[in-house]
Amino acid sequence: MDLRSEILREHSKENTAAIAAWVGNDPVRLARLADLFLYDEYRVVQRAAWILSQVAEKHPALIQPHLAAMVDRMGHPGIPVAVKRNVVRILRDMPVPEDLQGPVMNFCFQFLEDPKETIAVKAFSMKVLGDLAKIYPDIRGEIVMLIEDHLREGATPGIRSRGMRTLKELGALKSGGKRAHGD
Repeated sequence: MDLRSEILREHSKENTAAIAAWVGNDPVRLARLADLFLYDEYRVVQRAAWILSQVAEKHPALIQPHLAAMVDRMGHPGIPVAVKRNVVRILRDMPVPEDLQGPVMNFCFQFLEDPKETIAVKAFSMKVLGDLAKIYPDIRGEIVMLIEDHLREGATPGIRSRGMRTLKELGALKSGGKRAHGD
């Protein structure tokens, strides 16, 4: 299959599912998809992102060899938001490898602090940071502060929902939805 041509042929749920099924658990095919996702033109990147997310859900171990390049790519200026959104979405659903925890933390904090960042990237970043706070409790206070800032500033329903769940997971909420005393 000419993967790039097939990605560009049609942007639909059916085509995405068909390509994801073709990639399956094949590391060579996934490497081709990851390359398109990371380095091609915007439209290809955007469409490849959806396929990559589907493959990652079914075969997370297949993604591991590509995570370092994906995380590195998030730091490049002008990258398509589809790259950030889908990399953080993938990281939301899997443990972050130890060697990537620092860079992932830095990017997720940057995304949360950026007023121009998209809702999805911020929401996924909250989840990733919440999970990393279990390993690095020292970041808990900063996460809580950033989430509370978003909630005070009239958060969208998606940010409010993810923010409240993350605060609860961090133990920063009492059962009634208020902040825990002393935080």
